[in-house]
Amino acid sequence: MKAKNCLIFGGSGQIGSFLIRKLTKNNLRVTVVTRNIHQRGLKIKTQANAGYIDIVESNIFDEKKIEKLFTEADYCINLIGILYEKRKGNTFKNIHTIFPTLLAKLCRKYDLKHFVHISALGVNEAIDSKYAISKLEGEKNILNNFSRSTILRPSIVFSNSDKFSTQFMTLLNRLPIFPLYYSGKTKFMPIHCSDLTNIIYHIISEGSNTQIIECVGPETLTFKEILEILLDLINKKRLLLPFPLAIAKLSAKFFQLLPKPLLTEDQLRLLKYDNIPSGKYKTNSDIGFPGRLYFKDEVKKYSYMWRDGGEFSTEKYNFEDIEKKN
Repeated sequence: MKAKNCLIFGGSGQIGSFLIRKLTKNNLRVTVVTRNIHQRGLKIKTQANAGYIDIVESNIFDEKKIEKLFTEADYCINLIGILYEKRKGNTFKNIHTIFPTLLAKLCRKYDLKHFVHISALGVNEAIDSKYAISKLEGEKNILNNFSRSTILRPSIVFSNSDKFSTQFMTLLNRLPIFPLYYSGKTKFMPIHCSDLTNIIYHIISEGSNTQIIECVGPETLTFKEILEILLDLINKKRLLLPFPLAIAKLSAKFFQLLPKPLLTEDQLRLLKYDNIPSGKYKTNSDIGFPGRLYFKDEVKKYSYMWRDGGEFSTEKYNFEDIEKKN
């Protein structure tokens, strides 16, 4: 029987790497669209056996080229998202609203079996955030254009290749003082990337009538608690200092001028809102796929890279025990 084909946008990122491995191990072929095959093609190829993966280089707004890919697709998965807008670059509206709407219309035109779109948890409440507004508008357009769509709203997604735990461990390793915005009280339910990809595979393989699913891990942690866990794992002591909102806004204005901002004014507004289930929609637990992996347990497996001594740090190896065994 011919393997079904999944068309993936955003396959070179954290979730994409986990997802490609999950799908291809279960006899699904994937076609990954990337804007720069020379930079990202080699990494994508290593995620699956030959014959199970095709890589297509294309601007995501090249509608004619993208439309051809839908003629051979059974499923479409959109993982593309941005955390900040770039000057003279892509905007939240382009990436989170216009592009997903285009995909939904093509899914309808070519009668695909299912469309899975990754959004974000908490966007309903963050009405003063351009990021959240663009996400909500994109979700609305998707559901209006293609009924066989499932929108996943994950909390923070983490793994050894994320831009969350790894970036914060780098900053905590270098800075003697770390700012706590909103006193570090914002709540999160981090979900491991493998748990999220299990949910996506379930929807693709079994189908789903649920249009919006909020995806969370097994525990609730405040921002301060997350930082304290990371500090403990890298064996550092740092002063976690609550920042007055006026100073926080001023620092965000400065940081967002950097090529890769540490914080933007829009992200600061998002931090006002807890990143936990709203109670208005089903969660991954409701569909039988609760988050299994705990934040500290998983980050511990790769946190040694930020400790003094790195891989051979005494926190990873008990050299006295090794010497006794020898």
